[in-house]
Amino acid sequence: MKAYKGTFKKKDGEVRQMVFARIDDLPTSFVASKIVGAGNEQKYPEGMELVWDLEADNFRIFNHTTKETLTELEIDEGLFK
Repeated sequence: MKAYKGTFKKKDGEVRQMVFARIDDLPTSFVASKIVGAGNEQKYPEGMELVWDLEADNFRIFNHTTKETLTELEIDEGLFK
């Protein structure tokens, strides 16, 4: 399964590094288990993407507009079962 390691600047100017998976790349059953309740899909500003932070084990926003680096990785999908 694809994962990414990226560096970007946060709103406060701090540089942040994140190892993440895109929501569309995660197993559907895993994503469904992390969503509480039902609601409308969130809209994010241009360049912002909701991702699963593999180190924090939670949803986070990756800012592509201030991206400094982005590397594609391959990880075992079995981690999400």
